[in-house]
Amino acid sequence: MLDRKFIIENAALVKANCINRNCPADVDRFVALDTERREKQALAEDLNRQANETAKKIGPAKDAAEREALKAKGRELRDQVTAAQAELDGLLTEMDQIQRMIPNLTHPAAPTGADDQANLEVRRGKTPLPKFDFKPLDHVTLGEKLGMIDLEGGAKVAGHGFYFLKNDAVLLELALQRYALELLMGEGFTPTITPDLARNEILQGTGYIPRGPETQIYSIDGTDLSLVATAEITLGGLYSDMILEEEQLPIKLCGISHCYRTEAGAHGRASRGLYRVHQFTKIEMFAYTTPEQSDAMLDYFCELEGRLFDGLEIPYRVVDTASGDLGGPAYRKFDLEAWMPGRGEQGEYGEVTSTSNCTDYQSRRLGIRYRKKGEKGTHFVHTLNGTAIAISRALIAILENYQQSDGTIRVPTALSNWVNKDVLSV
Repeated sequence: MLDRKFIIENAALVKANCINRNCPADVDRFVALDTERREKQALAEDLNRQANETAKKIGPAKDAAEREALKAKGRELRDQVTAAQAELDGLLTEMDQIQRMIPNLTHPAAPTGADDQANLEVRRGKTPLPKFDFKPLDHVTLGEKLGMIDLEGGAKVAGHGFYFLKNDAVLLELALQRYALELLMGEGFTPTITPDLARNEILQGTGYIPRGPETQIYSIDGTDLSLVATAEITLGGLYSDMILEEEQLPIKLCGISHCYRTEAGAHGRASRGLYRVHQFTKIEMFAYTTPEQSDAMLDYFCELEGRLFDGLEIPYRVVDTASGDLGGPAYRKFDLEAWMPGRGEQGEYGEVTSTSNCTDYQSRRLGIRYRKKGEKGTHFVHTLNGTAIAISRALIAILENYQQSDGTIRVPTALSNWVNKDVLSV
């Protein structure tokens, strides 16, 4: 979250940023509450001083009557201190609630706009769009014909938005995991398999809302746990409330996890099949850096995502995400959108990965700091996250781009060693 003092001193900037980010945080109320907080804190401190001075006079009092009067005054002052502190705590609680809803600042070079229609294309991948001499099918039709995707079975067992992967789709999923993992390990990332659950304080620290009408999170009733929507949550929480040494940074982690999302409000053509589902596997990149390292790390994450999809020979474009399409923690975000030939009448791009620089927004909430050698005090780290491979959407791109006229699917060369075949068929 943003620093309280920064919000107060830059209220106009923060308000304008909230408007650009479509975040209805009440900055004016926050500023007014801070004025009340300072007044109430001064009152509580003054009352506490008076109570202490009164207590010191009780012992030297001339007689019992004076002592009793001083005791009565002391009790009254202590009651006033308690009341003032209760009001102060209430103000601080309300301020904290507003502060947590205020989004991160936005990189000045990011496009300004209300939604993804304002996203700006910055480059395309190495692979050209495919040319078919037949009308390409979508991944649902292909997957069902080849016995790879069972949406009806998933709906029967768990409800709409769940699915079974079967036969060659299972091999593709495991191959994609190994493909991404080997590239990232070669780049010095520490591989992890993370918990599928996290405490709600960790979700809140990373900027997710565990409960409420706007949540995309599945929470576990009767506990302080929720299913994670991404390994960003667990990897971000790994170093919570810790002080790192500057020499340790950057720390690069990759995490394999299942991801669970309610996808509340999802509808339309883009929701068909595996594009918006309630559970999928994802390999996530995460980094802790110094503030000076984070811009370069964001570019590096974006380059790695491109390298992964260039290696799969999937056509894609990279877009600079507009202010209104950024999540609360992101300072800047790039999305990689793969070409999906079976989507729409003539094919469309669909988001398959994203990478974000969250600066110190998450680390302030999670209490993650670093120490410079020879300096007093500590500083907040910067955190970054990026999707290496979201399996369900990568499967869409592979099935639709590698389909052939006879209904079979060619296997990307980068995956053939793990799938152990070159063509998928019935």
